[in-house]
Amino acid sequence: MQITRHDPVIATLQPSNHPYLNGAWTPQHEEVTATDLQVIEGQIPTDLDGIYLRNTENQLHQPLGRYHPFDGDGMIHQIDFRAGTASYRNRWVRTRCFQAEQEEGGSLWGGLADRAGTSKRPGFGAHGALKDSSSTDIIVHAGKAISTFYQCGEGYMLDPETLEPLGVAPWVPLDGVSAHPKVDERTGELMFFNYSKHAPFMHYGVVDRDARLVHYIPVPLPGPRLPHDMTFSEHWSIVNDLPVFWDAELLKRDIHAARLHEGVPARFALIPRHGSPEEIRWFEAAPTYILHFLNAYEEGDEVVMDGYFQENPTPAPLENADGYGHLMAFVDEHSFRSKLHRWRFNLADGTTREERLDDRVLEFGMINQRVAGRRHRYIYSSTSKPGWFLFNGFVKHDLDTGESWEVTLPEGRYASEAPFAPRTGAVDEDDGYLVSFVTDELRGTSECILIDCKRFADGPVCRIALPHKICSGTHAHWAERGVLG
Repeated sequence: MQITRHDPVIATLQPSNHPYLNGAWTPQHEEVTATDLQVIEGQIPTDLDGIYLRNTENQLHQPLGRYHPFDGDGMIHQIDFRAGTASYRNRWVRTRCFQAEQEEGGSLWGGLADRAGTSKRPGFGAHGALKDSSSTDIIVHAGKAISTFYQCGEGYMLDPETLEPLGVAPWVPLDGVSAHPKVDERTGELMFFNYSKHAPFMHYGVVDRDARLVHYIPVPLPGPRLPHDMTFSEHWSIVNDLPVFWDAELLKRDIHAARLHEGVPARFALIPRHGSPEEIRWFEAAPTYILHFLNAYEEGDEVVMDGYFQENPTPAPLENADGYGHLMAFVDEHSFRSKLHRWRFNLADGTTREERLDDRVLEFGMINQRVAGRRHRYIYSSTSKPGWFLFNGFVKHDLDTGESWEVTLPEGRYASEAPFAPRTGAVDEDDGYLVSFVTDELRGTSECILIDCKRFADGPVCRIALPHKICSGTHAHWAERGVLG
């Protein structure tokens, strides 16, 4: 392995006992480029051609208040596969806030868990006082990688192959773009939404394959909300109004405290992809909060949507002697009990039908993006360590047969979100690999693993050493070579 280390940045973070600044969440501060990566086990497939991108939170500076893991500075990690070889690089997402804190030599913004007035400067997001760390998701659209922020941020572009910074995406509106814009690989269009504390409280937009904002409409809501994700079918985009949102009375005092509003149903807005506000169709469903959707597709008079239903979206604090129990519960899938779930919206009679697809605690799922917006057969979900925001395995579902297969990592090994990477020349929907980074806490190392989805239960067929231990994080993306421009 040949490693080039790049110039360090200014960091002021001090040691602490914070559970999400240690262990698998220990921030990584160095940027490197590495070629000729060493294979630990198996061999790198010659039929894998593209890049895996992962966004992570890496706190650089001593927090002004109470640190939340979603506050950390964005860092993109990439592994590039071609012709049976692999290379790696990682780079900071150099947002305006990142640069400002480098100039200051310390933190300028408080975080999600802090009280109003903590930040030293006006901030970003629907919250209005946060640092846009652009550390949540990473996608590729129109040949550019785009990193996004937990609430609503500016959307930062990078060259997907070199990770060189390319600035703010020019199409992003004033209210920003939410954490999870979605790309339809068939049309090249990107769909997004944003939300705010001022009427109409939500907007929806479409960006064409040439990165031009071609559609942008209001989606009026009763008040400020906290949606996180969206999905789309061939003709409809689906956004949501869920009953977990800021307490209105506390919000008047600039206190951003979310709670479950009893008696309020979940609502889903089906919007014709280029439709007007008058064409929005609203559907009600059982109250819940949904972090992530998988896909949607059209079947007769119905639009079918799969995602993860939270049975307990506002859990009680976990026991924690250091006082982090509330934070620990609200990032723990086992506390909010997320389950694989299906909604069916009937366009003819306006009704919603729901069904549970699996009673295991699952989240952070992926499909083959070649079928996004169309009927999917396979789902790849993540399992997690109880009490922690740490992935410890994967489950593959065959929705046609009802079968499922599970891969569980050994204790102390934690994965990242694992997108599906189609094999070169693939015909079947599951003909490819899951790609994930794994941090080994027992060895203090990280690696990349590949799981052959045709032989899922066999576990990793290839393990590749990475040049340093990486911090855990949230989302990842696979981009085939052909979409890189």
